[in-house]
Amino acid sequence: MRSTAPGGRVHPAHPGDPKRIGPYRIIGRLGTGGMGTVHAALDPRGTRVAVKSVHLAQAQDPEFRARFRREVALSARVQGPCLVPVLAADTEAERPWLAAQYVPGPTLDRHLAAHGPLTGGSLYAFAAGTAQALSAIHRAGVVHRDVKPQNVILSPAGPRMLDFGIAHAADGTSVTRTGVMTGTPGWISPEHYRSGTTGPAGDLFAWGALVAHAATGRLPFGTGAPDVVAFRVMSGDPDLDGLPAPLREVVEAALAKDPAARPTAERAAGRCSALLAAEATQLLAAGLAPAAPTLAGDPIAAQWHLPAVDDPAWPSPPAPGRGRLLLAVTVGAAVLGGAVGGLLALPAASRDDGRTAGAPAVATPGNASRTTGTPTAPGPSTDPKGATADGGPTLATWRQARAARTPAEHDAHPSIGTGPWLDTGDHPDQEFALTFHQPRGEVYVTSGGRELDGGSLREVARAACLGLRHLRSAYPDLPYGTFVIVDTGRAAGPGVVWSDDFRTNATCSASLTDRGTTGSTAGSTGGDADRAAGRPAGQAADWYPAAGGLAVARIPSSDADEIRVADRTARAVIDEWNAGGAAGGRLGHENLAVGFDPAGRVMYVWAVKPLWDRTTREEWALKAARRACADLTSESARSAGWPYTRYAVFAEDASGGGEFLRWGTAGSCGD
Repeated sequence: MRSTAPGGRVHPAHPGDPKRIGPYRIIGRLGTGGMGTVHAALDPRGTRVAVKSVHLAQAQDPEFRARFRREVALSARVQGPCLVPVLAADTEAERPWLAAQYVPGPTLDRHLAAHGPLTGGSLYAFAAGTAQALSAIHRAGVVHRDVKPQNVILSPAGPRMLDFGIAHAADGTSVTRTGVMTGTPGWISPEHYRSGTTGPAGDLFAWGALVAHAATGRLPFGTGAPDVVAFRVMSGDPDLDGLPAPLREVVEAALAKDPAARPTAERAAGRCSALLAAEATQLLAAGLAPAAPTLAGDPIAAQWHLPAVDDPAWPSPPAPGRGRLLLAVTVGAAVLGGAVGGLLALPAASRDDGRTAGAPAVATPGNASRTTGTPTAPGPSTDPKGATADGGPTLATWRQARAARTPAEHDAHPSIGTGPWLDTGDHPDQEFALTFHQPRGEVYVTSGGRELDGGSLREVARAACLGLRHLRSAYPDLPYGTFVIVDTGRAAGPGVVWSDDFRTNATCSASLTDRGTTGSTAGSTGGDADRAAGRPAGQAADWYPAAGGLAVARIPSSDADEIRVADRTARAVIDEWNAGGAAGGRLGHENLAVGFDPAGRVMYVWAVKPLWDRTTREEWALKAARRACADLTSESARSAGWPYTRYAVFAEDASGGGEFLRWGTAGSCGD
């Protein structure tokens, strides 16, 4: 779906091109292809975005739409460095679209044509970065399916992989309904040629070919007629002449004919990262290291030396106002009317926001305050240097934080961005920003607009913890260990409402209740813990259901056990509710459903009853939660391999929004 202009040059819009797509203002075209058009666009903050709009012919194909919904939902799980994350998507629009962070730089094929092969540290950085990207994709349970030079951008900060999780739907690299292979010869694995099988091992085969191509400028299985290239892929040896010997070993393993003999992406990333570190050490020993200092936590950027990117300015946006800022993440409540329908909003890029260092986007004056681990009433600072008496963060230390500068800091936003943040459908004026206080080792997550309620605060805390832990795995020397949430939307004024050490919070529980760490409330249990944390009864303290998980649960399952349990639970909830008088209206399969999120191991129960008042919703949620918990508990006892251990109950309103009312873990089925 790509034929992008070099260097980010914007071509004029064509007659008939839309003025806006979703929240994005279209200012021109970046390119076009067989499946759709790539538009140059600006978000409400003026951040540059690439919006891909599907051609009408594909949009009218129900099978295409179904694949597109599924792949967009899967892409919401992916987080990590060296990726270009999806920011937003609307799979139910007349012409489905998706928006991605704009990254300046040529694709690998364009760079090779203009400058020749990668060498030295840049080659090792390319191999390590692309392997790290695939590792993150595979950990999320997603297969890329379309690893090739056109899908890797060589940005100023390192390689960035495109189209993860959606390439299968958007570019058609698969076996079509008529059985015709439509992928690019030379980038298809042997097993894909033989049987149509795609999986992580196939991605690694394409990665090996990609690295060989980057190092030599040649296609490892040559060129020619598709059937000739296919024969070489299945039975011939790759052309790896010119690869450095240590890297050649990794590439040869990735290009093994037997998928079982190939390394995982994580293993390849580890090996390439070690080779990158060795290359840097050799440069230091030889006195060839760059004169400018580099951060030890950014090994890819430190060894990334490519020609300067021609990145001309885009048309200037209008003066910023306090409009809707689409920094919400995952499939929010606005998308819950269809399988993955409506708008899926993820974090906007932090590189182009125009803020100066030390100026948080939504900073306002207020009294210093903080909590640790669980939300409580903020208290004032007692330290003249700005920290609390125990050295914790305050508004004073928050104001000292600066905007992102390093590649690791720039990657923090997309890394955190795939967690369950607030949905702008429910919170249209919500604003988020990340700033960094390196001397204190703190990452500040600033929320503006509506005050965060307890559930929203836990969502943000868990997302921040998960994202930063993943970022630390990619940048082992990341100089941060604590994240701090500052809520500027509080009626009482801005306050530090949460802080936690993401290094020690291995499970990213959004509460200290069950972690036994200093300052925890481990002595509190049950209703006491709920009341201490401001939670209604029936809402677990150690996890929070995600809107993205609910969206995945809405995708029809093909697993016989899931279908059996979902049907049993749905029938029981419907029968119990209707037998009790059905206050607020009867339930049926047309307005109640049950589904599963495999990644979160959660069973979701949701009902669409927009006329229910709060009392009726709570009454239904209690019945549904009891039934869901009982069914999960009995199924776990029946089958040792049953994977689902959690349940969540959601009530949807007329707009497609709604709220999670109850959630918990099998085996604890009290009120």
